[in-house]
Parts: sequence; C-alpha cells; structure tokens
Amino acid sequence: MLDLKYIRENPETVRAALNARRMEADLDGILKLDARRREFLSRAEELKRVRNAASREIGEAKKRGEEGSARMAEMKELSGRIRSLDGDLKEVEEELGRLLLRVPNIPHPDVPDGTEREPFRLVREEGAVRDFDFSPRDHLEIVDTLQLADLPRAARISGSNFPLLKGDGALLSRALVNFMLDLHTSEHGYLEISPPVLCSRDCLVGTGQLPKLEDDMYHLDREDLFLIPTGEVPLTNLYRGEILEDPELPLRLVAVTACFRREAGSYGKDTRGLIRLHQFDKVELVKFTRPEESWRELESLLADAEKVLAILKIPYRVIELPASDLSFASARCYDIEAWAPGQNEWLEVSSCSNFADFQARRSDIRFRDGAGKVRHPHTLNASGLALPRTIVALLENYQRSDGTVEIPAALRPYLHGRDTLSAPL
Repeated sequence: MLDLKYIRENPETVRAALNARRMEADLDGILKLDARRREFLSRAEELKRVRNAASREIGEAKKRGEEGSARMAEMKELSGRIRSLDGDLKEVEEELGRLLLRVPNIPHPDVPDGTEREPFRLVREEGAVRDFDFSPRDHLEIVDTLQLADLPRAARISGSNFPLLKGDGALLSRALVNFMLDLHTSEHGYLEISPPVLCSRDCLVGTGQLPKLEDDMYHLDREDLFLIPTGEVPLTNLYRGEILEDPELPLRLVAVTACFRREAGSYGKDTRGLIRLHQFDKVELVKFTRPEESWRELESLLADAEKVLAILKIPYRVIELPASDLSFASARCYDIEAWAPGQNEWLEVSSCSNFADFQARRSDIRFRDGAGKVRHPHTLNASGLALPRTIVALLENYQRSDGTVEIPAALRPYLHGRDTLSAPL
C-alpha cells in the first residue's frame, strides 16, 4: 500500500506510475476522501476540545455549589455531534481504505518503459546453448518415453492442467527440491520454513494478490481461506503485525510449497504438458531488509536464484520487466528464463522482485532501527526455482539421441548416484 501522505503530496507521480503500468485507480476519489477525512478529523478534534473545556467548567461549578444543567445539556449535544462525526469519519476511512488497496506500487525510477520492439531489457545471457546433432524432442515426448508422468490420469483425477509425476519423474522433482534447499540454506544463508498452504484473506491482501486477483485464486468459502498462489504469501505474512528489531535484518527465508492458480488454462499452446499448471511445486525465497539496503539485496537475491541454473549448467537469460508488466505489488522485477530447446523458446523459471515497503505497509510489518525509530522494512521475493519448468528445461537440454537423459553432475548425489534417466525395462 502506498503511504497516503505520499499520494497527497505527489499525485502526479502516482498518475504517471499508473499510466506506465497501464493500470487504473480512483486517484481523484482518494484525494477527495482524504480531504473529507482531514476535515472531519479537524472538526471532531475541535468539538472534543470544546467538550473537554465544558466538562472542566461543569466540574468547577459543582465544586462551587452552582447548578450546571444548561452547560450539561450543551455538552450532551456536543457529544452527539461528535458521535455523528466519528460515524462519518469511519465511513470515509473504510471507503478510503478500499480505494487505497487498488493502487499499485510505484515502479523504481530505473524500470524500463518497454516498447513493442523492445518489450523488456535484456540484462545478460549465461551458458552455451547446445548444438544438437539430432532434432531435439520436446519434454512431452521425453516424459512419455521415460514414463516420468501420467497427465491423462491427472486429468481424470482433477481436470486439465494438473500434474502427476511418477517413478523417475517424481524422484527427479524431489532431487531438485533437495538440491535447491541445500544450496539456499547451506551456501546462501536462508532459514528453511515449512508453512501452511492455506492462508487467510488478510494475508493475501497484505502481499497484494487481493483484491485484484481474487478470480484467479482457489477459495474455500466456508472458512474464507485461499490455496496459496505462491510461497511468498505465508513467508511474508510470518511477521504480519509485528515489529522486528534491527539486528534481525536482513531476514532470509526459504520454503518449498505447492502453488495453486486458476488461470493456467488460458495461454494456448503453453497449456501442454508441464509448462503451465493449476498446481505446481516451487522453492520460494523471501527477504526482509532495511530500506537503504534493499536494492543491493535484490541483486543478491537474483544471484541466489541464478546459481541454481548455473550449477545445473542450463542456459538461461535474465531480463528486466517494463513497468507495464510488473506485478501489482512490485517496484522492480527481474525474470530468469531457462532455454528449452524442445520448445525453441525461453521459459520463465523465476521472478525476482523488490516490493519496497508496499507489502510491509499492507501487512503492518515494521522494524525498530538502530536509532530506535520504527519504520517499514522492504520485502523481496524470488522463485528459487519453480519446479515444472526447471524439469522441462533440464529434460530438453540434457536429452540424448538414444532417448535417455543425462543427469547433471550436481544432481547425481540426490538420485542415488545415477547419471542417466532411461525408460523402465
């Protein structure tokens, strides 16, 4: 959530941010409600001052033995006006709160605008794209040949775009999870968390998915709980309503969770196989940092996520998203895309975002700095990485002409020392 004072003092900056994002928000309505709110506050404070003065006068008159019924009637009338103003103020603040929840974050000044010719900024490409001496198969053919998944049975159980890994496919997924968790905890200093995958409405409002994306969420009506779209939600909300202490920052958390998204079926050819699913596993990285350190921490977070692909020797590129493609809560975002030769395209396997203090304000997360001042920390998150597309990229990059798949050296200890995936006998 943006600071109301910031909106009041910088309305044109907020309008420019909305234009850059191609988003709408009732900024005029917010400014009008803010003016009414301040007017009601001023009037209520003045009436309370008069009432307090009258109360003192009545008390002094009683001490002198004087009758104060007229003054008491006046004070009763004042109290009624104050209650009426407080009611008006509550209505204004509730409507103001609803409108503020629909204002997206302000992009960082260095975020590119994006054009039709250059929809994103290429930061770097890493790893050599393999030159195959045969026509590379896509992951669906590899999965079928090696019997790594059973998507028809998954569809029979849950409908389209749900996964069902089996045999070496399930083992490969588990190996990747353990490899990533070991890397992020042992080398990068993240604390592993195993959080719930159901979260309250307040949690999703706090991280910015609600109210904007409610139609894309799986919802349990009776409990008013949501299946999480990303591990970012429970990890960020670990400290909702709390005040952290300065020595605790930066906090680095990692978790592997299932993620659930309704919108998976709306992207044409990407609905095939494991590329876009309603349910998938993801290793999530979340940071809480001091504001003055967050942009440096974003680069460090990006490096932590990249390291997974670098060790696995899967070619990838890093792009910076333009303002129009940023998520609602993000101030700056890098995507990491792995090369998938069977698809002949780059697949997003991680988004690395800095939300500045946007989520912390919505979630009432604060910290007490070294000078004793209570401020909002900055929150950051990244996938480190998303499992299905990482599996797709691995299978397609490491496939062999005989139909087998080489296992990257770093994963072999997690696959019982095996160096190859092959069809079951």
